[in-house]
Formats: sequence, C-alpha cells, structure tokens
Amino acid sequence: MTASVPELAPVSVPERVAALDALRGLALLGILLSNVAAFAGPLYELHDGIDPALRGSDRGWATFVYVAIRDKAWTLFALLFGMGFAAMLGRAQAGGRGFGAVYLRRSFGLAAIGLVHAWAIWAGDILVTYALCAFALLALRRLSDEAWLALGCALYLAGTGFMLLVAASLTLPGVAQGGARELARAQAERAAEVAAYAHGDYAAAVAQRVHFFFDTTIPGWAVMLPLALGLFLIGAALMRSGTLADPARHRARLRAMLRYGGALGIGLTAASVALEPAPSVAVYTASSVLAQTLHIAGGLPLALAAIAAVALLLEAGARWPLRFAAAGRMALTHYLAQSLVATWLLYGHGLGQWGRWSYSALILAALLLFAAQMAFSGWWLRRFRFGPVEWLWRAFTYGRWPPLRVERGHARRV
Repeated sequence: MTASVPELAPVSVPERVAALDALRGLALLGILLSNVAAFAGPLYELHDGIDPALRGSDRGWATFVYVAIRDKAWTLFALLFGMGFAAMLGRAQAGGRGFGAVYLRRSFGLAAIGLVHAWAIWAGDILVTYALCAFALLALRRLSDEAWLALGCALYLAGTGFMLLVAASLTLPGVAQGGARELARAQAERAAEVAAYAHGDYAAAVAQRVHFFFDTTIPGWAVMLPLALGLFLIGAALMRSGTLADPARHRARLRAMLRYGGALGIGLTAASVALEPAPSVAVYTASSVLAQTLHIAGGLPLALAAIAAVALLLEAGARWPLRFAAAGRMALTHYLAQSLVATWLLYGHGLGQWGRWSYSALILAALLLFAAQMAFSGWWLRRFRFGPVEWLWRAFTYGRWPPLRVERGHARRV
C-alpha cells in the first residue's frame, strides 16, 4: 500500500508574509491611479505620458501619476506575483505536497478570469498576460535561485533591449519614422473606440474589446511577455532568498535596494521625461520609443526600492503599511471591481460620463473608490477568509470549495 501524496491547500492567514499583502495593496492603488486615464479615454491614444493639453491641477496630477506611479505599480505587482509563486512552491516542497497540477489549474483559472475581464469588462487587462507567464514559470520551477535571477534579468533586458533596437533602427537612413498613413490609422482606431465606449451599447463595447485584444494586446506580447516573465523570476528569486521573511537579517541588502534602486529608477524616469514628456504612440519616432523604454526600465529599480522601503518600515515597527494588507489579500476582487465600477460610470452602456470629468475629478473618484475598497476589505475579512473572486479561484484551483466563513471566535482584526 503506497502512501498518498499530501495535497496543497489554500494558505492560512498566519502563514502569509504581511509585507507581501501590504505591498499588493499599495500596488493595487497604484494600478488604479495609472488606469484612470485609460478608463476615461481611448486605449488607442495618440500620445503617452503627460497630456500637454492639461493645465493646473489636472496637469499636476497627470505629472505625478506618470512620473511616480506609471510603470512602477504594474512592475511591483509582477514582482509580487513571482514572490507569491515562490512562497507557494516553498510551502509545497516543505510539506511534501504536490504542486505542478495545482498551479497549472490555478493558471488556467487566472487565464479564464482574464479573458472574461478583457472581453466583457475592460480591454486594458493584464491578467491574461500574467497567466501565460505563469505557465512558463511553472515549467521553470526546478531551476535554482541563481538561475531564476539570471534568466529573469536576461528576459527583462531582452524586452527593454528589443525596444532599444526599435529606437535605434528609427535613426537609420531610409527607415520611415511614420507619417500621414500611420497617423490616419491611429486616429481611425481612436475614433472607433470612442464610438463604441462613449456612445455605443454593451454589444458594441464587447466587439471593440475583442478587436483590441487581437489587434493590440496579442502583438504587444512580443515585449510584455519577456518583461513580465522576467519580473516574475526576479520576484521569485528575491522571495526564496528570505529577504522579506527575515528583513532584520537582510537589512543591508534592503538598504542597498532602497538606495541604489531609488537612485537608478529616479535617474531613468527623469531622463525619459526630459527626453519626451508625452511620447507619441501613434507615429513612432526614435525619441518617443527611447523615452518609453527608459520609463519602463525605471520601473524595476523603483519597484525594488518600494519593496525594500516597506520591509524596512515594518521591521522598524511602523504599522501604517499594514493598513493596505486587507486590500492586498483581495487584490483580484478589487482589480475586477475597479474595472466594473469605472466602465459602468463612464461608458455609454452605463451612466455615460465619458469625457465629462476632469483629470483631477477622476483621480479624486479613484481615491474615494480605493478608500471604500479598503474599508470593505476590513469588514469582509473579519467575516470571510478570502475575497469572493479569490474564493472562486481557489475552488477551481483545488477542486473543492474551501471554507469561506471565519470560525466564530477566531476572527482576526484586519
């Protein structure tokens, strides 16, 4: 008679690393603020960055979001995804439990959720990209920490390096940098998006989202997949190093991440904004592609600096980052809810507020929404173990309904 292999089960609250949940909550806020302009305007924009037409507080908020948050929040979230993978793998190995089949189902579940989000709710989805990278991450699970880190850095550099090659190619004699035809196509795509989202019914919005997925999201994977997978692997290597689990022991490493990551990230971001504060994405030029590359590249060191800052703050006794932990435990639920609320408020098949709110008003609404999500998270998690979407995802992952309600007398303060 052979012994059965213990099954991997949903992680209990005491096993969670508090810093990870706090960082997820902070990243979730950053993603919401980054997405404000994309919720309220076309994803087929003619320019990225700081809209030169904005003035006053609108321009101030746009500058803050682009400089301090854009390309940092999603980068941080990708690192945290890899860290969560390493934590799950470590628990499975320590307990002698199976991992591959469970994580495969988990990744299929995430892909399904992402496709529903991308096609039925909002076209700017990142979950499908993360799910595809999760499949690759699973295939690489037997590599060493050093191999994870080396491969992660190589993939991240490959993604940014490809963009640099594009920028360099646009400086060569005889290479077209775009013109009237490209601009006309971009304007037509933008007009179609405005018609579908601002004035169309739900069916028109779905058709536009599906078109965007195949026309823009999938081609964009040429850059996004190596970037995201590289970040996953870097995050996994960082988690397995024990840096977050024992910050007191790794204080010197964390301080170096904060110091050097902050300096490098600020330098790259400043160079990007100085070169092109509003790089063209309708008609590519060498300077616009270079500016975007520098901006993306600045996201990784600044995200690492943010991880170090939160870990050092918690190790020093600060408690305020933990206010974001409850929202971080329900990150998937809140990410989807943000898209639902925004599209219902702004799109023509909802309240039809597209184009009627200033940028400052949109930021204020986003902050109020996130404050409500934080309050709801605390209320919910005092009664239930998981967020509603997290619970459904876990049920699919483990093939059974995990207990949802917190046992009476064991409710945690969150």
